[in-house]
Amino acid sequence: MPGNSFGEIFRITTWGESHGKAIGVVIDGCPAGFPLYKEDIQRELDRRKPGQSEVTSPRKESDEVEILSGVFEGKTTGAPISLIVENKDVDSSIYEDLRDLFRPGHADYTYQRKYGIRDYRGGGRSSARETVGRVSAGAVAKKVLGLNNITIIGYTLQIGNIKAEKIDLGEIEKNEVRCPDRNAAEEMIKRILKVKRSGDSIGGIVEVVARGVPPGLGEPVFDKLDGDIGKAMMSIGAVKGIEIGAGFGVASMIGSKNNDEFYNNKGVIATRTNNAGGILGGISTGEEIKIRIAVKPTPSIAKTQGTVNIKGDDSTIVIHGRHDACICHRIIPVAEAMMALVLTDHLLRNRLAKIS
Repeated sequence: MPGNSFGEIFRITTWGESHGKAIGVVIDGCPAGFPLYKEDIQRELDRRKPGQSEVTSPRKESDEVEILSGVFEGKTTGAPISLIVENKDVDSSIYEDLRDLFRPGHADYTYQRKYGIRDYRGGGRSSARETVGRVSAGAVAKKVLGLNNITIIGYTLQIGNIKAEKIDLGEIEKNEVRCPDRNAAEEMIKRILKVKRSGDSIGGIVEVVARGVPPGLGEPVFDKLDGDIGKAMMSIGAVKGIEIGAGFGVASMIGSKNNDEFYNNKGVIATRTNNAGGILGGISTGEEIKIRIAVKPTPSIAKTQGTVNIKGDDSTIVIHGRHDACICHRIIPVAEAMMALVLTDHLLRNRLAKIS
């Protein structure tokens, strides 16, 4: 199936299905000679895995990663890095009643039309479980970025109409929804649980910030940094929109307010504002890269919905199983991973831009 690979120099290919034997990723183009251990990858997978609290899916997966190749004596070799995670808590029986029905909000119908066949067990390749490979590869990319003093952090900015009013990065991993505002987090959790009890789901907004990105990353004209970030984020199944910097707010601005004025900050060129989100002309400015993604409500809900069967006959559907009522907090490590993959790829590509 085309479209399973991402990146130019730092290139990944994810593989596997939700209810298959295993899932994983192959990373090609990773520089040789830097330390990489299972724990580096496991740390990120543990942030993504289900079953961590009452606001996540109760599916119990350890998501234990195994490094199959590309690492020798604790260091990368330059060879392709292959990572695998077994699917251990699989229950496909709950999908038997749905095998001939198209679930609203899912890719069942479109996969059937495109390929003439689909894996009805949890969506197969279109399942959010595919992101295990992305997060695994993103952990490796984060190690590369760390060597260049680049950091990435994401958090839940909004769930439903409840918004974080302050950004305290120290609060993010202290609550179940990874919100930087403790008070807002409490209200978000109450909202999710209320929606869950009603058999429904809810969406939200996640913000991701990259710091320490040097100026000059990005390839004009069609491989602009913001273009690649946009593609990376929109490739996540639940993401339906992205803003960079001031985003859609620019539509109500005038130029003098939108433009980020330059100034000399103790010998370093900087901007007084960052409406551009750290990117101009598709190339990084050296300021923070800040993006927001709109995450849709989980489509698997316990309410009765109208649909059609594989023959096109009208029908109804009720989806049972182990599903998240909100996936904002679980999508954060995925979004961070996609940001890391883009930045690592462009960091390596930028080495070819000029002779130092």
